[in-house]
This record gives sequence, C-alpha cells and structure tokens, in this order.
Amino acid sequence: MDKLGTLGIFVQVAEAGSFVGAAQRLGLTASAVGKAIARLENEMAARLFHRSTRSMALTEEGSFFLETCRRIQLEYEQAQIQLSRSQASPRGQLRVSLPLAGMLLMPTISAFMERYPDINLDLDFTDRLVDVIEEGFDAVIRTGEIRDTRLMSRKLGTFRHKIVAAPKYLAEYGTPEVPEDLLNHRCLHHRYANSGRLEPWPLVRSGRDLKLDLPVTSVASTLEPLIYLAERSFGITCLPPFAVSAELVEGKLVSLLTDHLSETGAFRILWPTNRHLSPKVRVFVDYMAENLFAEQG
Repeated sequence: MDKLGTLGIFVQVAEAGSFVGAAQRLGLTASAVGKAIARLENEMAARLFHRSTRSMALTEEGSFFLETCRRIQLEYEQAQIQLSRSQASPRGQLRVSLPLAGMLLMPTISAFMERYPDINLDLDFTDRLVDVIEEGFDAVIRTGEIRDTRLMSRKLGTFRHKIVAAPKYLAEYGTPEVPEDLLNHRCLHHRYANSGRLEPWPLVRSGRDLKLDLPVTSVASTLEPLIYLAERSFGITCLPPFAVSAELVEGKLVSLLTDHLSETGAFRILWPTNRHLSPKVRVFVDYMAENLFAEQG
C-alpha cells in the first residue's frame, strides 16, 4: 500500500504542477511530497519532472509513467467496487465437494440455485476425503465426524436409516416383523468406497445395538443401484431417508422395521476457517442447514 500511495502522490503532483499544490490536495507538507517523488525517481532510475524555481513539468518518462499510474489507479478502484459488491450480495463461483450419494441431495441444491441465481455452483462428487484448503473448495458436505482444525463445521442434521422393499417383493417373500426375520431375506448392501467394508444396518432392540450376520445378495458402492434393485423386487435394502423419500411417497417402496432402527446418520458441512466468511458461502451453509432435512421424516 506504501507504493500505491506514492503513485497517488505522483499523480497529484503531475496534475497540480507543483509540490505545494499536491501537498494541499493531500493534506501533507510540501517537503513530504518532494521526498516521496525523490524516492520514486530513485526507485524508477528515471527523472519524472523537469524542475525550475518557477515551474515543473513532466519529462517524457514522467508522461509515460503518469498514464501507467492512472491505469493502475483505475483498475484498483474497479477491483474495490467489484469486491465491495461481492461482499454485499451472494454471487460468484462456489466450489462444493459432495459424497457420491450427494446426487440425492440435488433437489435441495437445485432449490438453492433458484434462490441464488448469481451463485454459480461447481459440484464435485467423490467419497474420498478431500483436502478442502489445498484443493480450493469453498465447502464440503460429508457424513460422520471430520476433525480438521483448519475447518469450521456445522451439522446439517441427523437421520434415521430406512429399511425398504418393494410391495411385489414382500408379497412374494413375506414381510419381516422382527430384525431376525431379515436372516431369511435377500439383502442388498452398501459398501463404503474408501474402506471396502459393508455399511452395517443400524438395528436396535430396546435401545441396544443388534448385530446380525445378514445375507449378502448384492453389494454396491453407491446408493442408486440399490434403489434400482429394490424397486424391481430383487431384495431388501437399508438406505438414508433422503435416498428413498420419493419412492416411498409414490409407493414403489415400503418402509420396514421402523421401530428397530437407530438415528445414526449425520450430515455436516465444512468450510475453511476465515474471519471474513464470504456471502456466497454463508448463504449456502445457512440454506443447507435449514432445508436439507426440512421434509425428512
């Protein structure tokens, strides 16, 4: 900023035609203005003014430098205006990382896009643990706990998984009434992409976890294939509520064993620690927290 201030002094001297005139405009002493110009000429290794006892005029080098300084000042002012506008209202590109199952969050995300049309979303779908800061993400949505002191975190909500099956499947194979009945059914499992482990079904009885060695009919590393297979009566599966809300409403799937499931799922949104949280990140965090689970039951 010292250099930018010195350029401003130079412009004022060039326009006023004297150190005294520039000093009056800037609220400085003529001596301070003269010293600033002397330092500038020394740094530039060029004489910027022809000086005499009665007047001073720009040299050829000074005239060239004046145009450059004016362009710098104009670009700086335009940048200030642009930044001021971006801080005043949510706008610009917002880069967000979502889990692969994040496609199922798209109804909420598309509603956000309609609400804030000046924000351009760049969505990255992956189940790997991304480096939010190094990879340049504005925000990341993940399930479970993520500990990183460089990040701020906010819980978007908790959810209770749903065990679901198609009416046609239940008509053919029967409806499980207690968790142990699942041992005699075709079970469709989700596999964590990072660890390769099967996601356990959060079964409980009287508030205590219930561990069952469930049959493994089919396995998928994303949720969409499990929904597809369940709809077509290939078996029973256990999924987050947002993944099957539409299918349940439409009657394509039926919820089972609701009294035997614990509330184990949680979505969190994380973003880089920053005292000056940009409006686009702030409204995204607030909107997702207020709306992601608004209609989940």
